[in-house]
Amino acid sequence: MKNYNIAIDGPAGAGKSTIAKSIAKNLQFIYVDTGAMYRAVALYMIRQQIDPEDDIAITNACNNIDVTIAYVNGEQQVILNGENVNSLIRTEEVGKMSSAFAKHKTVRTKMVELQRNLAAKANVIMDGRDIGTVVLPNADLKVYLTASTQERARRRWNELTDKGIACDFNEIEQDIIARDTQDMNREISPLCQAEDAILVDSSAMSIEQVINVIIQLYKEKC
Repeated sequence: MKNYNIAIDGPAGAGKSTIAKSIAKNLQFIYVDTGAMYRAVALYMIRQQIDPEDDIAITNACNNIDVTIAYVNGEQQVILNGENVNSLIRTEEVGKMSSAFAKHKTVRTKMVELQRNLAAKANVIMDGRDIGTVVLPNADLKVYLTASTQERARRRWNELTDKGIACDFNEIEQDIIARDTQDMNREISPLCQAEDAILVDSSAMSIEQVINVIIQLYKEKC
């Protein structure tokens, strides 16, 4: 029986990971957080003090990187060279650098191979920047999830302040705009809406509303 694949693409801060995780649990799919995989690569590069513009060093480093996914009590764990790095890849520094390193062909080629292998073996839902356009071009359901830059900045500001982390709203919004520009204009696999993807703007929607919309789309297609 053919596996069912759902692809969710969109810009930083659109809520892709939160939404995809909830839908995976609801549908009993495997959730593949591709962004976390790229963050793991960025963490390795940062540790090795590799310049994001040094193509040769990045290519060489990719030969020494192994990123795998394990599940513990149903939760995805990202393993970098045998080390569980879930608690280390969600910092602002790693988030910013992940886009910088993800633009390199060798990095993307390595990650795409692993992601496609996962999708070939099970019903999966993946979120990222180029899932519907590059990684899973034949996905059964494609969604482009977005929100205004102000709304995405507000969500990030709330997340950080709830953790007691001091931050500036305007700086967060400018960082989001900069990441959008970089992701949409990179030479390899730029962020864009696939022609057959369904646009979902979550600016004025709750998490539950977005989840219900996408699950309904799934039910209409399956």
